[in-house]
Amino acid sequence: MNLFFDLKIRPLLPFRSPIILLMVLLASCASHRKAQVRDEKVDKVIQTARSYMGTPYKYGGTTRSGMDCSGLLLNSFRAIDLALPRSSEDQSKIGKEVKMRDLEPGDLVFFATGRRRKKITHVGLVTERRGQRDIKFIHASSSLGVVETNLFMEYYQKRFRTAKRVIH
Repeated sequence: MNLFFDLKIRPLLPFRSPIILLMVLLASCASHRKAQVRDEKVDKVIQTARSYMGTPYKYGGTTRSGMDCSGLLLNSFRAIDLALPRSSEDQSKIGKEVKMRDLEPGDLVFFATGRRRKKITHVGLVTERRGQRDIKFIHASSSLGVVETNLFMEYYQKRFRTAKRVIH
């Protein structure tokens, strides 16, 4: 009986390995392509956001003559045909939550800059991550206009509330 079992199984083994290898390669290619597409979208959003650098702040603004933080992201994500809600508070309700240690370029960071400590009033877009405590984000500052800032500045660390990933 053992001899019969060995004869039936052994001829299949040489064919099984290439099939499994092919399946792994195809799955790996698909996930690599998905990551590549995500990276291209992130780059386009960041490039669009950076094109607004120096634009003055204007509450409710969405143009180069003046814009607010959520308007900046609204315009930036429009470059990849992704429609975001208009307010930073509503933008904080979409996407997948991300821990600060897992932030990547393209993620949204949310802050409570008003009197109420929990109410989201400001949003930015992560543009670079050079290390655990060196993460840059672009946003429309009410005093400086559209600028890039380190997330670990004391002002923003105290007011940071959450982060979301909307490009998957």
